[in-house]
Amino acid sequence: MTPEFAHLKKTLNLYYSLSNDAWSAYQACCSIKKLAKGEILYAIGSLATSFAFIHKGLMRVYTIDESGNEFNKNFFDEGRFPGCMSALLNNETSKLEVQAIEDCEIIEINYRQFRETLFDSQDLMQFHINYLEKHWLLEKEPKEIGYLQYEAKTRYAHFLHEFASIVARLPQYHIASYLGITPTQLSRIKKDFK
Repeated sequence: MTPEFAHLKKTLNLYYSLSNDAWSAYQACCSIKKLAKGEILYAIGSLATSFAFIHKGLMRVYTIDESGNEFNKNFFDEGRFPGCMSALLNNETSKLEVQAIEDCEIIEINYRQFRETLFDSQDLMQFHINYLEKHWLLEKEPKEIGYLQYEAKTRYAHFLHEFASIVARLPQYHIASYLGITPTQLSRIKKDFK
């Protein structure tokens, strides 16, 4: 088994221990791919057909407004699954873009094939439920509430806690964009933290 697939299998099993049949079916949906730093995996306006698993590297998911301003929605590092999930679920063009912040080694997962496999496997359904509960409910709701309720300084403190393992790998302008502030405002906030 390649290091990429060994990493994927280990990650899946953190959410639910898969049978050999379920793992084989999941693996059949996958292909290994490399991305260079700055490369776009999924572009705004494109019809995505897959999502990804990051074996090595760091990615961001963002949107761009009519004036060309970028707004980071999330960051994904090793062991996470970036994608334009709403677009995939609705079979529509994406309003989000996924870009490599570092050189990346990923496994691309064919969405349609994954969905068919998912409904044929109790193990994969259980994995998927556990993954969604953790990352789309338990992580997402506090983040959204904090963004609405807290001032930028408090949001930055939460960001440092939530993304502690990757803060040093992120350019400051990406952090500022995620927080909804300018890089200058972020510099001022960081001075207060020192």
